[in-house]
Amino acid sequence: MTTGRGRRGRILAGVAAAAAVVLAVGLYWFQPWKLWQDETVREALPTASAPSSGPVPVASSAPVGPRTLAQGTLVSHEHTTTGTVKLVRLADGSHTLRLENLDTSNGPDLRVWLTDAPVKDGVAGWRVFDKGKHVSVGKLKGNKGDHNYEIPADVNLADYSSVTIWCDRFDVSFGAATLKAI
Repeated sequence: MTTGRGRRGRILAGVAAAAAVVLAVGLYWFQPWKLWQDETVREALPTASAPSSGPVPVASSAPVGPRTLAQGTLVSHEHTTTGTVKLVRLADGSHTLRLENLDTSNGPDLRVWLTDAPVKDGVAGWRVFDKGKHVSVGKLKGNKGDHNYEIPADVNLADYSSVTIWCDRFDVSFGAATLKAI
C-alpha cells in the first residue's frame, strides 16, 4: 500500500527529472553563455602570388596586389552589429570576403552568407536572407575583429548583392551589409 507522502515524493522526483532534461536541452539549444564570451580574430588580408604561367609583362597598369571590388557597412538586426564588409580580388584571381572591425554578439551556429536579398534596417531585415539565393562562405570565426572567408571559385559574384551574419539555428540575421561596387 502506498502512502500519499510516498506518491508525492515520486511525483516530485519525476517533475525534477523532467525539468532537468528540459533545462539541459534548452542550454544546449540556446547556448546563452556565448552572449558573454567574446572570440576575437585578427587575420591579415591574404596575399596570393600572381599566376606564374605565361610570359611576364614588361609594364602593366593592373594592380599587382589585392583589390577591393565592393564593400558595405554592417547594420544591426537581431543583435547590435558593426563593422565593414569587403569583397576582395587577390592577385591570383581568387576572391575573399573580408570582415573588418567586426563587433557583434556571439551565438550558436553563426554563418557568413553572400545573399541576393536587399538589406533592410531593424526588425524588417531579420529574416529575409534565407528567402532567396544565398551561399555560406563559412562559419563565423569570432564575433570581433578582422576575418577572411575564401569564396569558392564556382560562385558567381554577380548573383549576390549583400552579406549577412546568419544564425542558422534560429533563422535570423545578426547584422548585414549591402555590397556596393567600388
